[in-house]
Amino acid sequence: MASPVIEPVARLVEAFARLPGIGPKTAQRLTYHLLRAPDAEARTLARALIAVRDEVVFCERCFNISDAPLCPICRDPARDDGHLCVVEEPLDVLAIERTGEFRGRYHVLHGAISPIDGIGPERLRIRELIARVDEAAAGGSQMIEVIMATNPTLEGEATAMYLGERLEGKVGSVTRIARGLPVGGDLEYADDVTLIRALQGRRAL
Repeated sequence: MASPVIEPVARLVEAFARLPGIGPKTAQRLTYHLLRAPDAEARTLARALIAVRDEVVFCERCFNISDAPLCPICRDPARDDGHLCVVEEPLDVLAIERTGEFRGRYHVLHGAISPIDGIGPERLRIRELIARVDEAAAGGSQMIEVIMATNPTLEGEATAMYLGERLEGKVGSVTRIARGLPVGGDLEYADDVTLIRALQGRRAL
């Protein structure tokens, strides 16, 4: 029996469904939205997708997304070279930058150590991180602090611990971002691990 969906539509539904967080139903809704949308809207989306692949690269120094060999943060002479924040993904850089609280540099690992998924240290940008730290020390400007801002998951914790061991003695200090209760959250809805971290990370008022 022939499929009621013509091939171009089926291909687009399948392409959307392969994206993270998008299931079959959402993929169908996105596809049929584009079919009903003005021609200009669909073509603008198509051009944006092509531009992302053709024009966006990874920064040669920190591996954040960039439109040049060095990203805007690495090109900025006003940033503090003595403080380096290590994150898992480029989206984490955007999240931290939104706060306006950190003025140092970044290093993007592009993942976290996860033996179950077959992701070892060699699959991440760890070698490049160690090289950056060693290069700074060789140049007479040892990094003051390396902040581990990996996610508070088993994989993120394992990655932070692994890097902490590798960086010991190479930098002034290796720190871990605090974990605890979100602002506006209720204690009764917090899980045990979050409450434990909040108690461990308490500070004087």
